[in-house]
Amino acid sequence: MQNTNRPKSKNLNSLNQTFRYLKPYKFQIVLSAIALLFTAGVTLSLGQGLKHLVDAGFSARSSQELGYSLIGIIIIGILLAGGTYLRHYLVSWIGERVSSDLRFDVFAHIIEMHPSFFEINSPGEIQSRIVTDTTLLQSVIGSSASIALRNLLMFVGGIIFLFITNVKLTAIVLISVPFIVFPILFYGRKVRNLSRDTQDKIANVGAYVSESLFNIKIVQSFYHQEIDKTKFSQTVEDSFRVSVARIKQRSLLIATVILLILVGISFMLWVGGMDVLEGRITGGELIAFAFYAIMVASSIGAISEVLGDLQRAAGATERLMELLSSKSNIEDPVSPISLGSNVTGSIQFENLSFSYPSRPEQFAISDFHLSIKANQTTALVGPSGGGKSTLFELILRFYDPTKGSIQIDGLDIRNLSLKELRGLIGFVPQQPVLFSGTLRENIAYGNPSASFEDIKVAAEQAYVTEFLAQMSNGWDTDLGHMGTRLSGGQKQRIAIARAVLRNPKILLLDEATSALDSESERMVQKALDVLMKDRTTLIIAHRLATIIRSDQIIVVNHGKVDSMGTHEELLLKSNLYKRLANLQFQTEEL
Repeated sequence: MQNTNRPKSKNLNSLNQTFRYLKPYKFQIVLSAIALLFTAGVTLSLGQGLKHLVDAGFSARSSQELGYSLIGIIIIGILLAGGTYLRHYLVSWIGERVSSDLRFDVFAHIIEMHPSFFEINSPGEIQSRIVTDTTLLQSVIGSSASIALRNLLMFVGGIIFLFITNVKLTAIVLISVPFIVFPILFYGRKVRNLSRDTQDKIANVGAYVSESLFNIKIVQSFYHQEIDKTKFSQTVEDSFRVSVARIKQRSLLIATVILLILVGISFMLWVGGMDVLEGRITGGELIAFAFYAIMVASSIGAISEVLGDLQRAAGATERLMELLSSKSNIEDPVSPISLGSNVTGSIQFENLSFSYPSRPEQFAISDFHLSIKANQTTALVGPSGGGKSTLFELILRFYDPTKGSIQIDGLDIRNLSLKELRGLIGFVPQQPVLFSGTLRENIAYGNPSASFEDIKVAAEQAYVTEFLAQMSNGWDTDLGHMGTRLSGGQKQRIAIARAVLRNPKILLLDEATSALDSESERMVQKALDVLMKDRTTLIIAHRLATIIRSDQIIVVNHGKVDSMGTHEELLLKSNLYKRLANLQFQTEEL
């Protein structure tokens, strides 16, 4: 989904893909169509009312006929107002409904995509697509499309009434139509191309804002604000320049159409005025003809303006359908196999090899063999970049192996449903992730159906209650965006409480105590000792002191098992482990 490489929208056919979102609302569409036809008919009848007003009222100098004409025009106005209200309400409702449905479908689809999808596609741009593109479609479906249809009816009806009123003057109007259509086609193509570029530039602006604000502490810690302001200014100016170019072409289109329309109408009025003076037509007929001519001309102008909105909507639809048509690399098996209720939690890595999709030539895991017994604690240690975190991602099936398999209780995890697989696992990442919401909601994220009593027990076991008294609203304290109101240690303890509440059979701890001070680490380690009982636990740790008591320690280097054993065994047989231990313990003594 690269902006610069995305092809231009050549036509409006992509809008056809939105029709399936309109099907559930056939009743509202039919009712709005009836209101549309009614208001178009009432508007067209206004010309006949003006004709009667001039000929029977003014020309005949009859106050009674004048009164009747004015009453008729008022009744037409009331009918027009009522019909317009119904039409506007219904089409706006349909636009909002379709926009909401489409926005949900895109989000629901994207949130199921495999993680590597977001390595290629910026979450900020996806956010912009879901928000701005669906808003644009809402505007088109709820307004522009209705305006286009209404003006198309007015154009056709106006042409019919022009012929009924005066054939000669109608011929003059029709001769001027090609001169109006040509600039619409000429400038319309430029507007279409620039409209799509505008949407891309707006997406860039949204992505830049999202990225900067998400990492605001890093931005400010490096005092990078001025540089970011300069870069953002360039991004905004790029968007502005493309928007101005589009506005310029669209303004030229509208101005040219208006000029040509007025020239045509002026010539028509001159010819018609001469006929009135010579008695060939009445003044009322000329007024009615001018009314229909102006209506036809304004309809053409309105359609030309709406065409730009439709072209922008076509581009927006293409981008949304790109997201909806994306396929996830990680899907449930066609016929999932269940492990049942008697899961022990043993894990086997068989001849496992894996390379990330963004780096296919470089293996993160290579010919990896390992057996992890159920209900034991296994620690993974080794240099950074050795493949430890990748193993966790493979167990969670964020990715599938390039070769080999991962088995739980002897069953390949690719044969399990994703819901069952991930339901077995509790994961505490190195960088704790919280969500906007309250303390209670963030802990309950691990098990949304848990009772409040269970939440409190989990919080106590993770020592969250140690800082609960400091929270302004207790359990209902809003933690802010991504938990910005908490310290790193507090966030980590909430993440651990979430895992405790999940009560998983397999526990994955990725440097779970790395963000804690010594006192917090001591308390959380005690909680983890309780949590790890009767569970298969894998721990990634750089601080060897935290995993000395593990049942087995696996030294991972360059995506392979370098050696395994207890702490004492590895000190004797693994040079790499001995070097890591000496460096770390000597540093701690200092």
